[in-house]
Amino acid sequence: MAPGAARRARRRVRGAPPAGVRARSAEDWWWDRLAPSGSGYHLLQSDSMLLVLPGSGPARARAHRRAARRAQRLRLPGSRATAAKAKPKSAPAPAPAPTPAPQQGPDPGWGDRIPLEILLQIFGLLVAADGPVPFLGRAARVCRRWHEAASQPALWHTVTLSPPLAGRPTKAGAKAEKKLLASLEWFMPNRFSQLQRLTLIHWKSQVHAVLKLVSESCPRLTFLKLSDCHGVTPDTLTGLARACPQLHSLDIQHSTVESTAVVSFLEEVGPRMRKLWLTCSSQTTAILGALLSSCCPQLQLLEVSTGINRNNTPLQLPVEALQRACPRLQVLRLLNLGWLPKPPGRAATPGPGFPSLEELCLAGPTCSFVSDEALGRLLHSSPNLRLLDLRGCARITPAGLRDLPCRELEQLYLGLYGMSDRLTLAKEGSPLLTEKWAHTLRELDLSGQGFSEKDLEQALAAFSGTPGGSQPALCSLNLRGTRVTPGTVSSVISSCPGLRFLNLESCRCLPRGLKRAYRGPEHVQRCLEQLLTSPASPS
Repeated sequence: MAPGAARRARRRVRGAPPAGVRARSAEDWWWDRLAPSGSGYHLLQSDSMLLVLPGSGPARARAHRRAARRAQRLRLPGSRATAAKAKPKSAPAPAPAPTPAPQQGPDPGWGDRIPLEILLQIFGLLVAADGPVPFLGRAARVCRRWHEAASQPALWHTVTLSPPLAGRPTKAGAKAEKKLLASLEWFMPNRFSQLQRLTLIHWKSQVHAVLKLVSESCPRLTFLKLSDCHGVTPDTLTGLARACPQLHSLDIQHSTVESTAVVSFLEEVGPRMRKLWLTCSSQTTAILGALLSSCCPQLQLLEVSTGINRNNTPLQLPVEALQRACPRLQVLRLLNLGWLPKPPGRAATPGPGFPSLEELCLAGPTCSFVSDEALGRLLHSSPNLRLLDLRGCARITPAGLRDLPCRELEQLYLGLYGMSDRLTLAKEGSPLLTEKWAHTLRELDLSGQGFSEKDLEQALAAFSGTPGGSQPALCSLNLRGTRVTPGTVSSVISSCPGLRFLNLESCRCLPRGLKRAYRGPEHVQRCLEQLLTSPASPS
């Protein structure tokens, strides 16, 4: 061997660590420089960063690591320390080994160092934003610590279950439901023991088996929603009501459920029933009959809407009987259907009203049968009303709204969509609305109303003279298809600095380029600038 090659080989042997001795890792190198012993800090390495955190951290003091490495070198027979003791004292000491360069790469155990309590809080925030599926299933495959955190039943409190092949042919859909059901037989007792809100979508053949599993494994269930589900039997819902003593809300809109099943459920739940969502059909009358028999006196929300296949049969609902059966009702929604108020008898006494009612929605796309007289029967004892949605109710007049007992109305919707050409609309009376509620209104919809230019000017001028000199609370104004003028729009924008939505589509008295919807305070202020600089002649 050449002398030069022999010298290079000796340098490589002298610089390499002894056999059996672990080379210093990049974490050890950084620990000695960024978090030395006694500094009060420790290191935490992740995939793309190195964190220096206060506190003692893991028990990996530098002195302990050095002592362990020194003892290991002394025990090894071929180590440099043993060779130095065997040599005579006159022999020169070998040159110290050079410090190895730091090695790059993630620490495979960084995920296990995050405390379980911190992981649960982080996972809880993500579940609250996006739901537990599919995040928790993916997080459970990261490491053991994440699997332990993702397996906590407290995170699985709100779940939506839908077969993956929903809408496919019958055989494929049934096979997908059976496959998902087999997984739920393990998930229900191991993950869903603290489930509170459950939504089932597009279950056609196995909904009975799923609800049976829920009744056996989810005693804390409070809310159940069935959307486009079929095959729900009376025994299934009744058994679920008995097994879940906290269940108080049921949503069966757009599902095929027998009226006998719903009636049996309502009778079993009884006073603890709080919220109910229904789809208007031929079986709705039987369900409403059960409600009118006072089986759910604590009901707070009732919503009845039309299904996908629209039913043109008007829904008859006796107002006074509903007030006696559900005196604690807070939200009443009769949406997209023809509600035919049952006229009171000649000797009928006024009903007790809804003292706790805060929201009333009677919106529909067609002309409804709701008049001032029917509205007065509904709201004569509702001083706490905050939201009133009467879109499509062309028979309601401003004079009838002025006589309502509510003084703190915040949202008023009176828009007429697609029907203004067929009706004879009132041209006066809008100031009666704003004079009463200008100090509390946050949203106002007058779309399609036939009020004159002067009448609208007087109505919207009420927002510039709020009592006490305070700024109006108005943040949304819909004037689509009205005869509002540029001066009136400029005045209301200047008086309402919190206005965030303004709809001026199809307003015949406005100049070109301004007839559109403005979203956001910047766009609304830009509309004001254009009004002040544009010619006043309408298009």
